[in-house]
Amino acid sequence: MRKGIAVKVVIAGGLLGGFASATWGQRPPLLPERDVAALANELSGETAKRNLEVIATFHRQRGSKGFHAAAELVASRLREYGLQDVEILEFPADGKSFYGTQRSRPAWDAEVGELTEVSETRSPCQEGLPDEVGKAHQEGKVGALVGCHNEGVLASYAAQPVVLAEDSESAEVTAELVDVGTGTKDSDYAGKEVKGKIVLSSAQPGAVQDLAVGKFGAAGIVSYAQNQKTAWWGEDENLIRWGHLETFSANKTFAFMVSLKTARGLRERLAQGDKIALRAVVKAGQHPGNYEVVTATIPGADVKLKAEEIAFSCHLDHQRPGANDNASGCVTILEVARTLNTLISERKLAPPARTIRFIFPPEIEGTVTLLNAQPELARRIKAAVHMDMVGGGPTTKAVFHVTRGPMSLPSFVHDVAWAFAEFVNEESYQFAATGKADYPMVAAEGGKEPLRAEYSAYTMGSDHDVYQDSSFGIPAIYLNDWPDRYIHTNFDTAANIDPTKLKRAAFIGAASGYFLTRNSPDMRFAVKARVWQGRATREAQDRARVAELVDFREGCGYLRQHLAFEQAIETTANVLPSRGQTFTPPKYEDRYQEFYCPAAENLATQEQQGKSPGDGQKFQRSENPKGPLAVFGYDYFADHAKAVGIGDPKLLSYEGLWGSGEEYGYEVLNFADGKRNVQEIRDAVSAEYGPVPLEMVVDWLRALEKIGVVSEVK
Repeated sequence: MRKGIAVKVVIAGGLLGGFASATWGQRPPLLPERDVAALANELSGETAKRNLEVIATFHRQRGSKGFHAAAELVASRLREYGLQDVEILEFPADGKSFYGTQRSRPAWDAEVGELTEVSETRSPCQEGLPDEVGKAHQEGKVGALVGCHNEGVLASYAAQPVVLAEDSESAEVTAELVDVGTGTKDSDYAGKEVKGKIVLSSAQPGAVQDLAVGKFGAAGIVSYAQNQKTAWWGEDENLIRWGHLETFSANKTFAFMVSLKTARGLRERLAQGDKIALRAVVKAGQHPGNYEVVTATIPGADVKLKAEEIAFSCHLDHQRPGANDNASGCVTILEVARTLNTLISERKLAPPARTIRFIFPPEIEGTVTLLNAQPELARRIKAAVHMDMVGGGPTTKAVFHVTRGPMSLPSFVHDVAWAFAEFVNEESYQFAATGKADYPMVAAEGGKEPLRAEYSAYTMGSDHDVYQDSSFGIPAIYLNDWPDRYIHTNFDTAANIDPTKLKRAAFIGAASGYFLTRNSPDMRFAVKARVWQGRATREAQDRARVAELVDFREGCGYLRQHLAFEQAIETTANVLPSRGQTFTPPKYEDRYQEFYCPAAENLATQEQQGKSPGDGQKFQRSENPKGPLAVFGYDYFADHAKAVGIGDPKLLSYEGLWGSGEEYGYEVLNFADGKRNVQEIRDAVSAEYGPVPLEMVVDWLRALEKIGVVSEVK
């Protein structure tokens, strides 16, 4: 999971919160109870965790030997489970090939990574060692301090692969250590001689390398970056966090990641005037390779609908162990595959009308690559269920989310997922509180606490961004844990994964995906009922957010945009067949009267005073390139903007009430459909993330126009 943007949680309930429980009670939603019972009985949290324990032993960087081993394991399980069309697709990853907005990143492998202190000043543990041992240690011979438990070894790739930053290059260096603070600005190097030395930085290696190595001539980097800030940030000083160098930087180097505890010790010694010498031995590097994507299917049975697909997605890559992020998502959809195929084969579930596809790619870049390389597949996928971190047990402090899609892509599918998640919430709480429930969905090796899933507004950071980008327009159900205090660290281990959580996540995903594959004539009525209930839940957020908007026009504009969004969600449900049932939701237009808002046309007249030049213009997204502009390890906008002399648009660093620059940029581009004018785009993203100056939206669209991503509609 590529985090960094705060999750925006919707408070469950709203006007009809009490009605929901009273009406639905413990009756399973949407699917016949026999189907729900079959899924609940067959899904196994233990089977999922057994697979996770194996996958977590692989260091799964893109294009690496470890990723290939994990891909082969997943493919073998899929074949064992009886799925069809099992294959490992390969797409060249050479640094030159483009797949839409993703510049392919060369594969990266590592064999050796050792960082050892070889200072003349002996540590207390070194005192009294035989001279020949001390000399060997000073010469950087790994393992010289056998009698001292290798106190001199600061980082070992063999023991913990996470210590070697991704995209490190081979080196054999003995050099002095220099503390440069963050190391991200020139002033950090003032008065310090770093040429030929190793710098100690609190920033990610990729943010440091062009200055430290490219400008000031450092030989390498040691980082103690404390990314993924949560309430537990910096609390456990033994955590070692995953680090990255920039894939396409001209200043190739190596970087090691150390714990906060190790870094504090080094900084204190340096501050006292100690000379610390380190020896770095690295055998690693980029090389031409392939993006590998594992896929398999359960074929649809309806002649007219089997060409349409419902996809289950995860991301298979990550550092070792990478248990919750994201071995958990991969083994959960693997368990969904086993369960659905078993139940369908045994005729306990009806065959799906639409084809079900399972996809195991590298995160984001693999999905962008797949959908661009196989456009016919992208057209066949009608919805996706994406899982990224779904197994965090109590020690991780994880909160489970069912995350909705962006406002640019209204869809009923998120209400389908929430219907099943709410059912699991109710059943698991009932079981925890009383010891009795029809569907507790508890694994024998797992916990018994309630799930307490949250229904959350859209937040970015994983492959669901790709599916829901306007290039592809595929609604994606996003199941995810956040926060997780061990994300991207050496402590993200299988021991912290709860089989009960895996089983419950699998049920929500399996039930949602299977429901979407069906062609039942009763579906439309049930879906619209759930959309109504979803509206009631979202109403709570609307009320809370409108209260933050003290500007009259902004508040009324917010209500108008969200009313249109709700109506669009209901419209998407009309694609399903029905027997003529009708379902009339409450009139949410009453919100205008409640807040004393004038009609839209009168409000528009008042807003004329706030308009700026260019606000009536319309922009249309270009057919190519396809994909979000912020992908993985490559910034399409920054790369192309530099070529035409465009600076950093202010929108990308803007902080709104409920969103930040990357989110605004993503959605402005998604809303550029050739129909909305710039003012309407500005109003739409303001309703989603908070008011934003119109000028910033205009400047962003003009910048996108200059690099060919959008064109003005005359």
